[in-house]
Amino acid sequence: MSTEQREVSNLNVPNVLTTLRIVMVPFFGWALLHDGGNDPLWRWVAFALFAVAMITDKIDGDLARKHGLVTDFGKIADPIADKAITGMAFIGLSIVGDVWWWVTVVVLLREWSVTLLRLSVLKQVVIPAAQSGKIKTVLQAFALAGLTWPLPHGDAHGGAFDFWPGPTGEVLFYLSQVMIAGAVAMTLWSGWEFVREVRRQRVRPA
Repeated sequence: MSTEQREVSNLNVPNVLTTLRIVMVPFFGWALLHDGGNDPLWRWVAFALFAVAMITDKIDGDLARKHGLVTDFGKIADPIADKAITGMAFIGLSIVGDVWWWVTVVVLLREWSVTLLRLSVLKQVVIPAAQSGKIKTVLQAFALAGLTWPLPHGDAHGGAFDFWPGPTGEVLFYLSQVMIAGAVAMTLWSGWEFVREVRRQRVRPA
């Protein structure tokens, strides 16, 4: 029986979607920061771009695994695309005052350090996605999406988002903040689990 593996071209749908997510990052950032983050229409545009990025992140991974289209390019570019769009969201929301800067710094330091570590051991150690990492990703996605909406909260945006009826907007805003807190906790915990697993596999006898 032949053990030769089928060579997969880098030019495939999952990789195109991954590249699209990377290209979307500056447009998402521009929409989020337009008029200092105080333009409701552009906040909705930013949300739409972020939602598309999160959805295609799920789709390209599923397609690559289902159809055997996993490539070295995809292994490297996919986590970069994911961290780029969420990183831009954290930075942009900190600039407009919707996320504390210390939260952004802590999350980005963890995310990029783990990503670089994952890429550095990619050929020697295979670390499957942990449940904590999946929970972290979901919490980050929903929290960042919610905070990208033009939600009113006190005087942070000078009343620019007062079109939300009653207290609905503020409730959604603070619910998103609670999810951000949960995302930070899971981000740190999943990072520790990943580092621990790398160390275990490296010391495991061959």
